Parts: sequence; C-alpha cells; structure tokens
Amino acid sequence: QSRLKIISCIKARKYIKNGCKLFLAQVTGTVSKEKRVEDVPVIHDFPEVFPEDLPGLPPPRQVEFRIDLVPGATPMARAPYRLAPFELKELSEQLKELSEKGSSVYSKIDLRSGYHQLCICEEDIPITAFRTRHVIDSSGIHVDPAKIEAIKSWAAPTRPTE
Repeated sequence: QSRLKIISCIKARKYIKNGCKLFLAQVTGTVSKEKRVEDVPVIHDFPEVFPEDLPGLPPPRQVEFRIDLVPGATPMARAPYRLAPFELKELSEQLKELSEKGSSVYSKIDLRSGYHQLCICEEDIPITAFRTRHVIDSSGIHVDPAKIEAIKSWAAPTRPTE
C-alpha cells in the first residue's frame, strides 16, 4: 500500500542518494498572454445562449470600457429613454436634423454578437448587463412575465390604423 506524498526538493535528493525509487512530478501554472473564447467563463456557464460559430473576442482597443461605481450610490430605478411626449418629439426632430446632416451614432448593440463588439475590463464583466426582451437568470432564458401582463392589458384596436 503506497500513499502519495508531497516532498521537498531536498528530501527528494536524499531519497535518490539513498537509492529509493521515486515518481517525481512538477506542477506549474501557465497564464496565456492571449485571451481565447474558450477562456470566457460565461460561455461555459450558458452554452445554449451562444451560437456555435463564435467569431472570437474583440481585438484590444485604445479605450477599454469600464464601469466606475460610486461607493454608496444606488442603481437608477428609471427605464432608459423614458421621455414625456413633448421631449420625445423634440428628440425625434433633433435626430432627424442630425441624420439629414450626415451624423450617425451607434444607438444599440447587436445582441447576437454584442459581447464581441465591445471590450470590457475583466473586473467589470460580472456587473455588466445587457437589457433584452427576455429574462436571463440561473434557471435559463424565458419571457419576462411583466411584458406578458402588459400585452394582456392592451386595449383592443377599433380602427385598422391603431
């Protein structure tokens, strides 16, 4: 009956000098300098969410996106871009004017490949969220129940243009 023992280098030399038979192994940790898709933990945790043909991680850029949290601050409880009707009209007019002048700004991320378009600091990945039409949690992906209730409460249209 033999037991695996971890011994020091000095003790190993002593055993070899005394003629003992040894099995020596050295364990080293290597860190890859280049990131690979296979190294991203979220891909392993939720394989059903990601397509089979992942394009790879985005190339390093001059600017890396960060989320700077203010200690003691609470998250905003307001839906993004919720505007009063007059504000929405004004915003629409400004965007139309800018568009006519040739301005363009990305307003959304393609969610199928959104994770591959932006580099996010490693430590900020766990606190990054993408707002989607679905609920993604530990039990998987499913339709947001609040959205179903909102649709059920819609008034039936009375004209074809509604």
